[in-house]
Amino acid sequence: MLCPQPLIRLAPITSGLIQRNPNILLGGSHQPTLLRYLDGWPKRWAGPRTFLINFVHDGESLARFASNHFDMAVIQAPTAAQLEETVRQLTRIAKQGLITRR
Repeated sequence: MLCPQPLIRLAPITSGLIQRNPNILLGGSHQPTLLRYLDGWPKRWAGPRTFLINFVHDGESLARFASNHFDMAVIQAPTAAQLEETVRQLTRIAKQGLITRR
């Protein structure tokens, strides 16, 4: 008796899907510097992409954004008092994130 091998997928189903226009969140006071962090992200894309970029001011709450709304978020390091809440919100709204030092 032959038993066929089951297909097992260890990665999430959506891992192979690439959005044509990824949503990006940039948070901080010096936006040109934040844009430089996106240079070459990610390098595995086959064709051109258009980023849909949203900006937030330094220290502005991220609670207004839906969960998993952004493909990438780059924010400047929050103050010590805001750190815990900012990291909690960042992990909720973004699939990938980067916190830069001031």
